[in-house]
Amino acid sequence: MAKILIIDDDVASCRTLQLHFRATHEVEIAHDAAAGMSVAESFGPNLIILDIRMPGRSGLEALPGFKTRFAQTPVIIITAFDDMDSTITAMQRGADDYITKPIDISEMDQAVERAINRRQSDVAGLQLVLEHQTSHRGYTMIGNSRPMKEVFKTIGLIAHKPVTVHISGPSGTGKELVARNLHRVGPTPDGPFVAINCAALVETLLESDMFGHEKGAFTGAISSQPGKFALAQDGTIFLDEVGELSPNIQAKLLRVLQEKEYLPVGGKEIRQTNARIISACNANLKQLVADNRFREDLFYRLQVVNIPVPALKDRLEDLPSLISYLLGRINREFHKSVATISAEVMEAFYAYTWPGNVRELENLLMKAVAMCPGDTVTLDLLPPQLHTQVSSLAPVTDARLSLQDVERAHVLRVLQHTGWHRGCACEILGTSRPRLRRLINQYNLKEPGAASASEPDDP
Repeated sequence: MAKILIIDDDVASCRTLQLHFRATHEVEIAHDAAAGMSVAESFGPNLIILDIRMPGRSGLEALPGFKTRFAQTPVIIITAFDDMDSTITAMQRGADDYITKPIDISEMDQAVERAINRRQSDVAGLQLVLEHQTSHRGYTMIGNSRPMKEVFKTIGLIAHKPVTVHISGPSGTGKELVARNLHRVGPTPDGPFVAINCAALVETLLESDMFGHEKGAFTGAISSQPGKFALAQDGTIFLDEVGELSPNIQAKLLRVLQEKEYLPVGGKEIRQTNARIISACNANLKQLVADNRFREDLFYRLQVVNIPVPALKDRLEDLPSLISYLLGRINREFHKSVATISAEVMEAFYAYTWPGNVRELENLLMKAVAMCPGDTVTLDLLPPQLHTQVSSLAPVTDARLSLQDVERAHVLRVLQHTGWHRGCACEILGTSRPRLRRLINQYNLKEPGAASASEPDDP
């Protein structure tokens, strides 16, 4: 039995969590940070569940104090107002997990179990404190889905760690955005961020671009030029499409990673670098190693930490927030006021597989806004391949059915239409996950191939 302290100004939420956990744990509650610290001093919690928005000091403001006073006590952050920066900041300030409201009780149970197990194993939580963080909205990543939350958490956990990072994921998912945010919240945010597309240049030009060259090193080298590694000093260098490097460049990059030094083309003097190296690749680097197209030793050097960025089709619940963000930016750029997406368009978006990921969504919206005569994106503004995605999801019109029958039929049709993707179904139905789960249980709806036992309601 563990001692759990819940600090949240939402009395109902506190009470619900207290009732849920008290069967197996000892639970105390408080409704602001000051009261929470007072209770913690006498209670000695093994786990703290801390809300962000509260009267007085916020959970993020209070978190460093709790981690200083109770260094070995894990903290789970909860909030109804989550965003990328809050998640990253929470993890950097020592949070062990980050859960959004309405709370999925199964997710909370798993987080509590992980946190308690880590404490019992004497694994200390992250103790890094972000002293100051400037908001750079140009680098904002959008997402409330679980895969994106994992990306944000990882950024927060490793940003200040001196490790090389590899970012994997399909084209168009935003791998460079991840790299830029790692730099932004890392130890040298004021230093340069230098990006190299390893697939854009032939080998001879790429070597010079990366490492620089001396005067006379090759035809046309009329003067010495610094390379990208020199320009990235005291900052970050981002190697995009690193899987495209030739064996010769791979060997030189391995030396940089091992020795923190490099030799300019045609040079005799070894140069030092302190740039943090972040790489990315659309291809599977492990498969490239198996095919003898990429050095195994370089693979392990680059991939000390791997951050997988999900494809858009695997995070469809983020579509509304992505669309809202992109429309706002596109409207400002085009001096337009397109603020609405028709229901048919949203249905087509949810049914589409998005092979080009977020980049494809952005390009599609740019074209639609440019061509839109009014304030609503309609189906006729979409390319033909999306027209075919609109399903025959029709309302139930049988007058003999009760309201409950109609509701049951509609919820089931939406679930079937989305492939039982609850996030997407919630967006179409305009409801929350806990409410959808209760409807599924109430009407005894069964997902094909799923277990028959009903899921518990969320608090």
